[in-house]
Amino acid sequence: MREEILKALDTIRPFLQADDGDIELIEVTEDAIVKVKLTGACAVCPMFLMTLRAGVERSLMRQVPGIKRVEAVN
Repeated sequence: MREEILKALDTIRPFLQADDGDIELIEVTEDAIVKVKLTGACAVCPMFLMTLRAGVERSLMRQVPGIKRVEAVN
């Protein structure tokens, strides 16, 4: 599952990088919870939660069946 998630993140990354941000996979738990770290401008953006839920989580869950949730870590 980790490799599938990394491939899916590569499809999202260009959109984040266009706004001087990026994303890093931290962990995939046994419960299928994906933990990511938003970096660059995305880490301090007031809209980061919307990006996480409406962008990253939705895209990952569509591309990688079985993911239950995506969480941001510092």
